[in-house]
Amino acid sequence: MLDLLVEQLNFGARRPKLAITCSDIPSRYIDTLKQKCDVIVSDGTNRSDILRAISGAEGILWLTADRLDSEVLDAAGQQLKVVSTMTSGMDYVAAEEFTKRGIALGHTPKVVNDPVADIAIGLMLAAARRFHEGRLKIASGQWEMRPQWMLGQDVPGSTVGIVGFGGIGQTILKRLKGFDIGRCLYTGRNRKPEADQAGASYVDLTTLLRESDFVFIACPLTGETARMFNRETFALMKPSSVLINVARGGIVDQPALVEALTNGSIFAAGLDVMTPEPLDTNDPLLSLPNCVVVPHLGTATKQSLLDMFTITANNVLSVLAGGSLVAPFRK
Repeated sequence: MLDLLVEQLNFGARRPKLAITCSDIPSRYIDTLKQKCDVIVSDGTNRSDILRAISGAEGILWLTADRLDSEVLDAAGQQLKVVSTMTSGMDYVAAEEFTKRGIALGHTPKVVNDPVADIAIGLMLAAARRFHEGRLKIASGQWEMRPQWMLGQDVPGSTVGIVGFGGIGQTILKRLKGFDIGRCLYTGRNRKPEADQAGASYVDLTTLLRESDFVFIACPLTGETARMFNRETFALMKPSSVLINVARGGIVDQPALVEALTNGSIFAAGLDVMTPEPLDTNDPLLSLPNCVVVPHLGTATKQSLLDMFTITANNVLSVLAGGSLVAPFRK
């Protein structure tokens, strides 16, 4: 797919200068781009190395979650035409700087829907059925053989709430259809026609939290959603409810989550994202038996990496060839 994309490019006699901000990708991807472009690769280990590597670049493939701001654009120089991230979420990007300078900004939104939805469903099952806690019981020799030991929460017939009904939220609901859930509620900035077609009901956040057995966080991190889940919102949830976060750690007040999981305000949580990342090894989240934590693995599959890199490259190369972004970021 990437080979075909590059083969079809026509820059004439030009060889545009590209910068790639992380070297931890298959070398064949970089070799493919080198057929038509001059490519500089930073190892991505620290910001100063990245800033040096991007100097003079016309296009940047921004493969890290490091802050993408005016300092970066200044370091690249006035010849910079386009930058594309390899993420869907853009909370670390100063998008207004790109608008101000007339620099194209792309990202990779739709391609993340399937792998992130898969992680969300895995976390739902692991948290609801107490996988982590059960493993701890085995390791400590506390495996009991009685009918009511380690009972979890049922998914069939449940009410599921999805906070943020964009591509990821919609794909989560598609996955849930096979679990015979009772109903789906969702909330967000506005009502979505896709939700009407899927049979999901638009409600406010308070109603969603009070009525849902499972709550999925799938919205962007913004000024409005930062710490949306806090002591007050956890108090609205059922003691039997399960929280799943596959969006951004900053949407959850983590000390409040630890408190809710410890005192039984909610039953369990499954987290693919947290604050900070990497999480400190002494963080209290890691000591909780009813919290399943994985290290931001939402898009970590071989095919997802190829798809995301291809779209990132396509965004940049398309603009440099005189075209437009394949996946433009719109705030």
